[in-house]
Amino acid sequence: MCANNEKYTEKDIYYEYLFVPLTWLMKVLIVNTSERTGGAAVAASRLMEALNNNGVKAKMLVRDKESTKITVASLPQSLRLQGHFLWERFCIWLQLRLRRQHLFDIDIANCGTDITKLREFQEADIIHLHWINQGMLSLKNIRKILESGKPVIWTMHDIWPATAICHYCRGCEQYQVECTKCPLLPGGNMAKRIWNRKVRMLQGQRITFVCCSEWLAGETKKSALLQGQRIISIPNAIDSRVFCPQNKQQARLSLGLPTDRRIILFVSQRVTDPRKGMNYFVESIQQLIRQHPEMRDNTGIAILGGHAEEVASQLALPSYPLGYVSDQQRIVSVYNAADVFVLPSLEDNLPNTLMEAMACGVPCVSFRVGGIPEMIDHQTNGYVAEPCDTDDLAHGIHYVLAEADYDGLSRNCLKKVAHSYSQQSVASRYIEEYQLRMKPKSQNG
Repeated sequence: MCANNEKYTEKDIYYEYLFVPLTWLMKVLIVNTSERTGGAAVAASRLMEALNNNGVKAKMLVRDKESTKITVASLPQSLRLQGHFLWERFCIWLQLRLRRQHLFDIDIANCGTDITKLREFQEADIIHLHWINQGMLSLKNIRKILESGKPVIWTMHDIWPATAICHYCRGCEQYQVECTKCPLLPGGNMAKRIWNRKVRMLQGQRITFVCCSEWLAGETKKSALLQGQRIISIPNAIDSRVFCPQNKQQARLSLGLPTDRRIILFVSQRVTDPRKGMNYFVESIQQLIRQHPEMRDNTGIAILGGHAEEVASQLALPSYPLGYVSDQQRIVSVYNAADVFVLPSLEDNLPNTLMEAMACGVPCVSFRVGGIPEMIDHQTNGYVAEPCDTDDLAHGIHYVLAEADYDGLSRNCLKKVAHSYSQQSVASRYIEEYQLRMKPKSQNG
């Protein structure tokens, strides 16, 4: 208990035993739609592990359970539960005038499950919401959670809690005053209706909104909807015991990738998602080859994610589509097989993929958007290109592969992850926030 054989007084021992157990007696319920699918699910699962490894009893409540972990509980399964997702999509589809475009860019939270009666909810001291869309919780369900009197923390993986219906604003600033006619909808007043429902949901209630990046925190603080609420920034956590450097040649052999070429890596859950910038990636590779034609003979591209085969033929370098991979160890091997990771997102919060690559010692190249510049220190652990500038993106790739001190970039990646995204660092910041919320209101100011 005491370093260097220092002597504790009776008073010291009293306070040691009085306050330390408050963390490991604390029970936190993390609520997320999915256990593993999607960036928010991955981040929420990692936070649960980080908390449990740092003295907090954390459980996760999900609609879609994908493992046998006893720390993860699922909603009671029923046909009605399955219908929540379909009904919400149907209502949005009607507003979109029977078109699929933007069908999954919008959520209206018009149906969901009342979790306040579940044992996991009743046993928890803190309710920690994450990404609860697509039929997990309705606005009425969230209001009921707030009225339960339990402290609520809400980690924002996108800006939906601060807007009416969208997950990414795409330049729209209506949410800073009031969402009325959403650019994603061809007509109607659905955005205004949902905005008003969110106003009523939050009326008289206190939530701590945690943004995963300083960028998102800054955007969220502009929201008229969340005025008066506590908004802070805490990054996602990563387990650097899992995502860590491995032998590059062995990783490539295990994946069937060439061992005599430098490998550029592109990763996305769905590589054709326009927000992830595949079109810009294709164009930047073309420019890279025009400027450095010798790279045709010594460089290739690995593509990890759904629909990878559809884009492989568009690239000007030999490409190796790996498809969608769910096995974590195989994903770690993919990162370790790469020499540089490129993520030309047009809008992003704090991408898990960047963090995973950096934890494996792989320098990254991305556009200067969202929270990405908080992760990549320009020309220190990677390269930050100007938004939508494919020439600069191509230069960044070449800089990492051929101009910079590569080993130095790699070491700095590991240092950044250890300092900012370790389990202990992130868990301790959340624990401080939990303790603050559990104090009597008179002490919270």
